[in-house]
Amino acid sequence: MNVLVTGGAGFIGSHFIRHLLHKQQGDMVVNLDALTYAADMRNLADIEENYHYQFIQGNIENRELVYHLMRTYEIDVIVNFAAETHVDRSITQPDVFIGTNVLGTQVLLDAALHFGASRFVQISTDEVYGSLGEAGYFTETSPLAPSSPYSSSKAGADLLVLAYHRTFGLPVNITRCSNNYGPHQHPEKLIPRMITRAMQNKRLPVYGKGENVRDWLHVKDHAEAVLRVLQQGKSGEVYNIGGHNEWNNLSLVKLLLELLGKDEQLVEYVQDRPGHDLRYAIDASKIQQELDWKPTRSFQEGLIETIEWYMERYAKLDVGERTQIAQVLQ
Repeated sequence: MNVLVTGGAGFIGSHFIRHLLHKQQGDMVVNLDALTYAADMRNLADIEENYHYQFIQGNIENRELVYHLMRTYEIDVIVNFAAETHVDRSITQPDVFIGTNVLGTQVLLDAALHFGASRFVQISTDEVYGSLGEAGYFTETSPLAPSSPYSSSKAGADLLVLAYHRTFGLPVNITRCSNNYGPHQHPEKLIPRMITRAMQNKRLPVYGKGENVRDWLHVKDHAEAVLRVLQQGKSGEVYNIGGHNEWNNLSLVKLLLELLGKDEQLVEYVQDRPGHDLRYAIDASKIQQELDWKPTRSFQEGLIETIEWYMERYAKLDVGERTQIAQVLQ
């Protein structure tokens, strides 16, 4: 296959590219990334010289560029990781999220249709389902009820993907994953934010009372799940990907402090963000039964690995890089 991976310099996309090149030796992978603040070329430094890998800087909203790549590299498959993803930023800049997440996805769908791609895989999120109560799980047939501009833009993109399948017969899949964690994640996200602040003995801001619940999955398990969908997924199907590993935010932060050997007094409760969903939980039985996938990494081992990676990375940063991280953590 010749695979166009969009957003491949980001956290999840970079792990997927590395996993794809390892598992599917001989495939050509073209990485199209706009290199926004959340991207980091160091994520893929170890494969820059790989003969089967090519990086292109550009925006998925650039139709001329996307079509050029499809034609030049004879792309067979598109896997779309490219997205604006931070909920807090979507509240202040919703137009940016609509542009990338909805209009950019439409450009990619048009390209897949025009050049006869054999598969289009849309990487989505469990946030499109909205908020759960204390019991129950999201399934692939749960209604979409997004709460933020971010999740609304992802839901809109999902509906476009399904529409292109039903209207034009484009072979598509959608994956909706729970919260990811692991090395290389941008420090604006919860786990790296808390790790990095705790390393500096800074206060750890927890929204509300810390009761919001998320299902956590290691990014490498997610990468394998996406590959299974790409290889074996039934066209037109949605697959939920989850770790069956629920933690409320306060308990998770306290666990991180324990693993770091830090005092719980670093926790600071702050005003909750608008429209903050109480609980997400994924029923991943469909992908487990149909594609024989399940997570393989324990949460505590994964957290220890993640903590060690951030401690090692922070020790290597120069003054300017530390200042940039400090600005993100404010």
